[in-house]
Amino acid sequence: MAEAFLGVEHSLTGRRWVGLSIEQNRQAEAMAQQTELPRPLCATLARLGVPVEAAEDYLTPALRDLLPDPSVLKDMDVAASRLATAVRKRERIAIFADYDVDGGSSAALLINWLRDMGQQATLYIPDRIDEGYGPNVPAMSGLAANHDLILCVDCGTLSHDALGAAVGTDVVVLDHHLGGETLPPAVAVVNPNRQDEDGSLAHLCAAGVVFLLLVATNRDMREERTVPDLMALLDLVALATVADVAPLIGVNRALVRQGLKVMGARQRVGLRVLSDVARMDTAPTSYHLGFLLGPRINAGGRIGAPDLGARLLSTDQEHEAQALAERLDTLNTERRDIETAVRISALEQAEERGLDAPLVWAAGEGWHPGVVGIVAARLKEASNRPAVVIGLEGSEGKGSARSVTGIDLGAQIQRLAAEGLLIKGGGHKMAAGLTVARDQLEPAMARLTEMMEKQGAGLLGPSDLRLDGIMMPGAASVDLIELIEQAGPFGAGAAGPRFVFPDQRILFTKPVGDGHLKISFSDGGPMKLDAISFGAFNSDLGPTLEAHAGRRFHLAGRVEINSWQGRRSAQLRLEDAALAQTDE
Repeated sequence: MAEAFLGVEHSLTGRRWVGLSIEQNRQAEAMAQQTELPRPLCATLARLGVPVEAAEDYLTPALRDLLPDPSVLKDMDVAASRLATAVRKRERIAIFADYDVDGGSSAALLINWLRDMGQQATLYIPDRIDEGYGPNVPAMSGLAANHDLILCVDCGTLSHDALGAAVGTDVVVLDHHLGGETLPPAVAVVNPNRQDEDGSLAHLCAAGVVFLLLVATNRDMREERTVPDLMALLDLVALATVADVAPLIGVNRALVRQGLKVMGARQRVGLRVLSDVARMDTAPTSYHLGFLLGPRINAGGRIGAPDLGARLLSTDQEHEAQALAERLDTLNTERRDIETAVRISALEQAEERGLDAPLVWAAGEGWHPGVVGIVAARLKEASNRPAVVIGLEGSEGKGSARSVTGIDLGAQIQRLAAEGLLIKGGGHKMAAGLTVARDQLEPAMARLTEMMEKQGAGLLGPSDLRLDGIMMPGAASVDLIELIEQAGPFGAGAAGPRFVFPDQRILFTKPVGDGHLKISFSDGGPMKLDAISFGAFNSDLGPTLEAHAGRRFHLAGRVEINSWQGRRSAQLRLEDAALAQTDE
């Protein structure tokens, strides 16, 4: 095991600090010498695996260079040809979408594109509680009776019976969930996670797949008519990619980066109004997509009308957008209250079973299906273990699962369904959904625990805090932070950089809000830096720093730009701290 960074084996939040490897440090040093880029930026690029010779190109990713030929995906040309035919013949088109942000964004991509082509589409999003995830027989049968083409987005890959019910109507599946050994009855199943795909585009979310379909369809129709500008749709792709926690690597990084620029222009009325409702007062970042906009759009599918998010993203009417955004904001507040109650109960139950087990799980009577996924994510974060949370009602339970890096949970849940211990189940490596009979709950969780143990989940320790290096208060400038941000956007698969400010003296502390802490600190020189630590009093971090008594600390977190009343300054988003060695 590598030596702990700055010797910190157990920080104030209970984590071990880990720095760059010897190889990464060497690469960062070579990059700094050859490119004359700042050392902190080079450290981040080295940690992301960027070769020295590719550093400057990486900082300016061009979508045209990274966007793959859509035809590399199986069935893509068939799907594009079928959609083009539907537009040429003015056929009746229905869109069956999942109820989350990825599904809603995917549906909105198609609705906006079709509207630009002078055509309308029927939107159908199933109710999470009454219908569950994915296509179902009554819905598909009903849509087939009145439509010539059904596009299933962010769902459908495992829906053999439901797609078979669409008698007399063509179905095209545009999905990214893990496929089975056989494909459902459809004209085309475009999915980078089909069993017969090579996995090179497995990181795409459904909206990314839909965007590639539109690229292919534009190409098919360009010679005969003017086609819509697809670049204007990238804000939707960016939103879905971040909210669905797709890794920000390869083309995903370029899609999100360009999509944030499109969103910053505030041309899409739904996102503009929702940004204002969420009180976003700076240019959008991946953080805003994942933690401000995404949860609000998801709120409709979780505890309200499932189509609210897709309608907001696809409307071109200001008054409708305002009403939808306000409704989603209200639902999001209600969702947080429901989530809090379930989270407290689930954590208590999981602690009784033991947070050090290979699988952490909890099940409760009447737990709302719309929040079990969020609570599973909270259990995963608390334990650094795969987690499952299930809401029980009647003879069944519906649940969500979240995994940790290196543990493939989706494939094992799909295997559990194949073994008959689940009614159904599937998803990705990091997230999955499941339905289980009440009398099979304990055997199913015991079997899943066994599977997780074989993958090594029981050997995982507390989550390490990974750090890119050291920085001093005098170096943390707005210009440097803007340079580092060029290595982004940061998110899943491309963690944002964290730096340590070593041996700092606390100059000022002030508790603010609900358990947060503001501080300023200095290394003894003329420069000081402000910091904000959210949730600081949920661990020893807040109380210890507040009662610092003149002791010096290593302070770790993300450097960011704080905008206040037209003034921009550097600040530290403080995530962790450790007593400096000199004071021990």
